[in-house]
Amino acid sequence: MTEILGLDIGRVIIAGDSGPADTHFFTGDHLRTPPMDGALECIRRLVKGRFGERVHLISKCHSRIERRTREWLAHVQFTETTGIQENRWHFCKERPDKGPLCKALGITHFVDDRLDNLRHASEAGVGHLYWFKPDGDSPENAPEHQRVNSWSELVSR
Repeated sequence: MTEILGLDIGRVIIAGDSGPADTHFFTGDHLRTPPMDGALECIRRLVKGRFGERVHLISKCHSRIERRTREWLAHVQFTETTGIQENRWHFCKERPDKGPLCKALGITHFVDDRLDNLRHASEAGVGHLYWFKPDGDSPENAPEHQRVNSWSELVSR
């Protein structure tokens, strides 16, 4: 079976706090928002190694945030750094839409910071789910999801 990786963007690639408050990305100079520690380097390693060109970004956002996200990805030279071309950046309007998008892309491994998004991916048949920097829920609430607390931990799986 061919392995295909799907990555959420907010609070997985683009840094954000772990609480409900917005970061500069949503309300201020979004280009000043840093990437998550190690994200770009680790994504590059995944692309050059295990997954090759079979890595997709999957993000839930509406047009304003999609525009900001695309600007941020260009600003940090995401394609040049990671090798993930813009035709593999996918956006949907609602969280439940991530599941069908994962299914359509053939995603086998999915990384997200939100448990509900992982549930949608699971319902769509994604077999390897990674809960990135989880907060709030205890591990008992999500035994089928592998908890990962950093990019280096994720790459080692």
